[in-house]
Amino acid sequence: MVKSLCIKTNNNKILDYLLNSLEDIDNIKVSKNKFKIYNNVIIHYLGNDINGFYDKLSDIIYNLIIIFYEKKLLSRLVNSNYFYFLDFEKKQIVDLCLDIINSDEFNDDSNQNIKDSRKIAIKKGVYEYFRQNKQMILDGFINFRLRSYLKILDYSTDIGVNKFIIEREYIEFIKLLKLYIETNSSNIDMVHLIYSNKTSFLTDENKNLIKVDDDIFNVKYLSDISFSSNDYTLNALLTLLPQKIYIHLIDEEDEFINTLKLIFDKRIVLCTNCDICNFYSKKLYKLKIK
Repeated sequence: MVKSLCIKTNNNKILDYLLNSLEDIDNIKVSKNKFKIYNNVIIHYLGNDINGFYDKLSDIIYNLIIIFYEKKLLSRLVNSNYFYFLDFEKKQIVDLCLDIINSDEFNDDSNQNIKDSRKIAIKKGVYEYFRQNKQMILDGFINFRLRSYLKILDYSTDIGVNKFIIEREYIEFIKLLKLYIETNSSNIDMVHLIYSNKTSFLTDENKNLIKVDDDIFNVKYLSDISFSSNDYTLNALLTLLPQKIYIHLIDEEDEFINTLKLIFDKRIVLCTNCDICNFYSKKLYKLKIK
């Protein structure tokens, strides 16, 4: 039994994409015609595996939506729900949203990550639609029949906006600290910062331990942004304002080290292979064995 379907669009790039992609499906005949308003891609399936055909067609429509529609849909949501941001900020938010959707971040509304939830929502919507309908107007289908997919995009824009605000506050915080450093005098020539397993401690030039105040009521320079348990080390550095900070990395760089580099800039010297590095590396290794 022949199954015939029609997909309608006037976007020439989408038409070309459809025609090229449909060549990968066996047992079909494809033609293109224009009737009144729309260009029509007409598909005749001649095989016996109708469910397999629907599945492959769903894959094609899924990829088509991601390539040609998703960024526009996100832009529309951001413009509608967050109209008070400047245009260049909206573009940054959309880019963040795209990163979130293509990451392994989890969707609170399901047990899948956002990327998987999106694919399931689109493919299921396309599959069920073609089981009941012979014609699909692409624009109308995406805007009115893929509500679960649009809900995922809406959820992603909320996350994207939150991340944008946090990043903007982070940048402003870095700027304020850099200004503070530039306008205040140093209280010490240099310090050593030994960093391992997201934990840090400071020594002076004679390798004597520098006490870090962990009384939160005496801390003046902590931000509302939490970097890690190293906030008190940052506070000590901002109190001492050393001319040079030798960071001895026992492990890899992370967010805290990158933050220090942004704040103290040319005052930072990274080290991974000196007497101090080797000493603490061996010492920490022995502690791990015990």
